[in-house]
Amino acid sequence: MTGRVISHYRILEKLGSGGMGVVYKAEDTRLKRTVAIKFLPPQALGDEEEKAHLVHEAQAAAALDHPNICTVYEIEEAEGEVFLVMAYIEGRTLRAKIREDLPTLDEAMDIAMQVGRALQEAHGKGIVHRDIKSANIMLTEKGLAKIMDFGLAQLTGQSRITKTGTTLGTPAYMAPEQARGEAVDRRADLWSLGVVLYEMVTGKLPFKGGSEVAVVYAILHETPAPMAVRRTGVPGELERIVTRALAKQPADRYERAEDVVRDLETLREDLRAGVVTTRTRSAPATSPPAIAVLPFADMSSERDQEYFCEGMAEEVINALAQIEGIRVVSRSSAFQFKGRTYDVREVGEKLHVGAVLEGSVRRAGNRLRITAQLVSVSDGFHVWSQRFDREMKDVFDIQDEISLAIVNGLKVKLVGEQPLIRRYTENLEAYHLYLQGRYHWNQRAPGAVRKAVECFRQAVALDPNYAPAYAGLADGFIVPAYYGSAPPKEMMPQGKAAALKALEIDDTVAEAHASLGTITALYEMQFGAAERHYRRCLELNPSYATGAMWYALFGLAPVGRLQDALREAKRARDLDPLNPAANTAVGMIHYFDRQYAAAIAEYHKTLDLDPNFPIAYYYLGKALFHKGGREEVVRALQKSRELLANSPGVIGTLAAYYAVWGEPAEARKLLAEIEGMIGARYVPAYSLALAYMGLGDNDRAFEYLEKTLEERSSLSVWIKVEPLFDSLRSDPRFPLLLKKMGLHD
Repeated sequence: MTGRVISHYRILEKLGSGGMGVVYKAEDTRLKRTVAIKFLPPQALGDEEEKAHLVHEAQAAAALDHPNICTVYEIEEAEGEVFLVMAYIEGRTLRAKIREDLPTLDEAMDIAMQVGRALQEAHGKGIVHRDIKSANIMLTEKGLAKIMDFGLAQLTGQSRITKTGTTLGTPAYMAPEQARGEAVDRRADLWSLGVVLYEMVTGKLPFKGGSEVAVVYAILHETPAPMAVRRTGVPGELERIVTRALAKQPADRYERAEDVVRDLETLREDLRAGVVTTRTRSAPATSPPAIAVLPFADMSSERDQEYFCEGMAEEVINALAQIEGIRVVSRSSAFQFKGRTYDVREVGEKLHVGAVLEGSVRRAGNRLRITAQLVSVSDGFHVWSQRFDREMKDVFDIQDEISLAIVNGLKVKLVGEQPLIRRYTENLEAYHLYLQGRYHWNQRAPGAVRKAVECFRQAVALDPNYAPAYAGLADGFIVPAYYGSAPPKEMMPQGKAAALKALEIDDTVAEAHASLGTITALYEMQFGAAERHYRRCLELNPSYATGAMWYALFGLAPVGRLQDALREAKRARDLDPLNPAANTAVGMIHYFDRQYAAAIAEYHKTLDLDPNFPIAYYYLGKALFHKGGREEVVRALQKSRELLANSPGVIGTLAAYYAVWGEPAEARKLLAEIEGMIGARYVPAYSLALAYMGLGDNDRAFEYLEKTLEERSSLSVWIKVEPLFDSLRSDPRFPLLLKKMGLHD
C-alpha cells in the first residue's frame, strides 16, 4: 500500500489497524498537507442505502470543530475503496501512555475533562461516538487530547444495533445497554468515559474476562473493585464520580458531559489547594474499610497446629464481621492464599480489600506465641503489628485483642464495650476439637466430613452446652445427604436434632439457623419455614456467605423466586469471591432462569478458580446442552462424573442427553450401569428418573420421581425450575408431584 496514490492522496506509511479499518499516513497532493486516511472494511458499508447514511453521518462528524476532536475532512469512494480523510495527529494514544507511563491523578483528570468537553460539543449537535476508549484518544506532545473516529462507530454499524441484535465496538468499554444490543444515547459515551478514567487511574480495566462473553457478563452484572484498592491516594470524590459514570442503569448516570467536567474541575481545584477529600458532598466517598484475614502460619516445631492457625483466623473473621463499618472477606476466599508466596497487592486486587491481616502461631507445650500484623495493600506498610506471649488458656483474650487492634488500625468506631470474641465454651479441649472439625468440614471431601463429624461429637461430649459444635455436627450430616452420597433419611434427622440442640442452647448462633433452614428445605420441603431460618441467620451474621448461598439455592430457587435467588447468590459471591461454590451458585441460578450464556460464563470463572470443581463441570455440561456443542457437553459431564466418584446423578443426566440426541442404545447402556450399582452404594431414584425421562418412558420416570419424594432426596428440590424436566411439564402428573413437594403455585 505504501507509495500508492488513491484519488489525490499518496500513502506514506501504515499507522495501525483494528475492527473499524486500517489507518495510513498520507500526503494530500492538492493541498500539500499530511493527513490520516482510514479505509473502512467492506462489511461496515452495507447496501447503498446504508452507504448514503454513512456519508450523511460523516458530514455531521466533519461539522464538529473542537480542539479535542480530530477533524474529519471528507469521506471519499475511489477504486472500490471507501475511506475517511482526517487530520494527522503527532503523538501517541492514551492506551500507549497508560501502558508506558501511568498518568498522575492530575493528568488523568485533565485528560478526562478534555474528552468530556469534546463529548459536550458532539452531544450538543446530536452526535454520539459509541466507541470511546483509550486507543481512540491521541495525546500530543503538549498534552492535548484528541478524540479520533468521531461518529465512525455510528457510521460503521453501531446505529444498526437494534436491527441486527449485534454489539459492534470494543466490549470492555461498552455500556450495559450497548452490550445488550439496545439503542444508546449520550449516556453510553459517559459510561465509556468512566471506563477510560478508571483505566487511567488504576492501569486496569474495570470489567475483565477471559472471553468477550465473560467481559459482557461482567459489565451487566458485576461491580468493579474500588480504585483505591489498586492505587494509593485515590480521593473518595473521584471514586464517586467514576461510580456514577459506571451506573448500570442510564438513569443513574450523569445526564450530561458538562456535569462530569464540572465535578472533575471542582475536585482538581480542591486537590491543588491542598484539600484532601475524604467524604463526598452527597455520600460516603469510599466503600467501608475492607479486610482479608489470612490463615496464620504454623511455626510450631511439630507443624501440628494447622487447624488451630485456621481457627484463629476464622474466629477473628467472625468477630470483625459483627462490626458495622468493616467489610470482611469470607474464610474460603481469604484462605485461597494459604501456603502460597504472595504479594499483599495481589491479595488486595483479587479480594477487593485495602488491608490484610497475617500472622503466625508457635506453640510449645501450654505456651503460645502469636504474632499478627495488619498491612496496607496500597503501599505495603504495616498499619499495626504486635506479638502475644501467653498461655493456651488466654487464647480468647488474644483473639479479642487482635480484633480490637484491627478496629483501631482501620479507625472504625466500635460501639459498646463487650468482647468481640464470644466464648461459647471454657473447655479448651472442646474448642480445639471444634476447630479441627471445621477444618475438616471445610474440605467437603467425604472422608474429611466423616472426620469432622467425629470431632464435633467429641467436642459436645466434653461440653454438652457448646452450641457452635452442635451446629457443626448438623452441617456434617447435611453435606453427604445433599451430595447424594448417603441416604437423606439416615442423615437429615440427625442433622436436625443437632441444629435444634444448638439453638436450644443459644438461638443467636447464625450457622445453626442456616443448617436448620437447609434441612427444613431439602428434607422437609417446608420452604416458607426454611426462609425464616435463613433470614434469621443473615440478620445475626450478614457476612455468613454459606448462609446466603444456601438461602439462594435451597430457600428461593426451588419455589421459582429466581431474581431473589440471584440477589442472594451474588451476595454470597461478593462475600466470598474466590469460593468456587459461591461462583457456581450464581451460575446455577442463571441456568434455572434459562440464561445459559450467563451461566456458562459463570462456570468458566469458577473453573478458573478451581479447575477440579465437580459441580461446575456438571452444570456447565447442562447449560452447554442448550447451546449446541455435543462434544463439549459430554466432556464436561464426564469430567464431573470422574471427580464425583462415578456419581449416578451425572450418569443419569448423560443418559437423558444421549436419548435426546437419538442414541437410545447408549442411553440404555448408561441406565444399566446405574442399575448395576444398586446394592453396592446408595443410588438416588432421581438418577433413574432422569434416564427414563430421556428415553421417553414417562411412566417409569414418574415412578422413580415418586420414589425420590419418598427418599426425601435433595437432588429433586429444583424440579420446578430445572430445564431437564421441561418434557414432563405437560403431563398432568407433573403438577400433582409439585403439589406433594410443596412447590405448586
